[in-house]
Amino acid sequence: MENVAQISPRPRRVRGDGPSAAQVAERLRHQIQEGLWSPGEWLREARLCDEFKVGRSVVRRALGELADDGLLILEPNRGASVTVTTLQEVFDLYELRAGLYGVAARFACIRASAPLLAEILKKSDKLIAASEAGAQADDLIHQSEVIFSLMAGTASADAQKMIAAVRRKTRWHWSYVGLAESEYPQGVFDHWRVMRAGLAARDPAKSAEGARGILYFMQSEVARLMLARGLGMQEVHRPGPLRRSRV
Repeated sequence: MENVAQISPRPRRVRGDGPSAAQVAERLRHQIQEGLWSPGEWLREARLCDEFKVGRSVVRRALGELADDGLLILEPNRGASVTVTTLQEVFDLYELRAGLYGVAARFACIRASAPLLAEILKKSDKLIAASEAGAQADDLIHQSEVIFSLMAGTASADAQKMIAAVRRKTRWHWSYVGLAESEYPQGVFDHWRVMRAGLAARDPAKSAEGARGILYFMQSEVARLMLARGLGMQEVHRPGPLRRSRV
């Protein structure tokens, strides 16, 4: 008779082994925003399950979250497809971000503690220095988002949710591509200097003006880039269901 103590138990999969729906959604969000999925392309559940090593329920929750953010369209019996970035969407989102980021800068002047404001100013100085040293556009955009996150943290919970929602929906890859291909990339940092000066002086109006200027600059550059590439002006063809040819 076998010794029960010597029998190795079958390894059991723990529910938390794989990525959560939120983690899958975040990774897909970056893939879409970096252009790894083309507008109109279908995201098949089976492929995503295999790629992320998760079940269909996790994938479906992730796709639902991305659809809520406006990055995907869910169609019954067909699946999820990547939405099209239009010029109107770009203008609308950057307009909203400009207003919300202005509010974040204003609240930072009014509400930020001395240590937090010192950290924001330090990171702003580092960003401006990096721009002058010729840092890559994607790194500059990432640094700027960190700074705005710190400022947004001084807003109310509802305001933070609105800022987060607009940030999720903004296809940030257009921002760093637009900055990289701008004829005058330092122009955006002129606005950063205005905001930085307003923050240092705890001047809400000046800091908000600088913050809005940053987003309006990027709005202009991204729109110019899309127009130059002929993007955002036409409907994307969506492949229909396959049909069998008659012999």
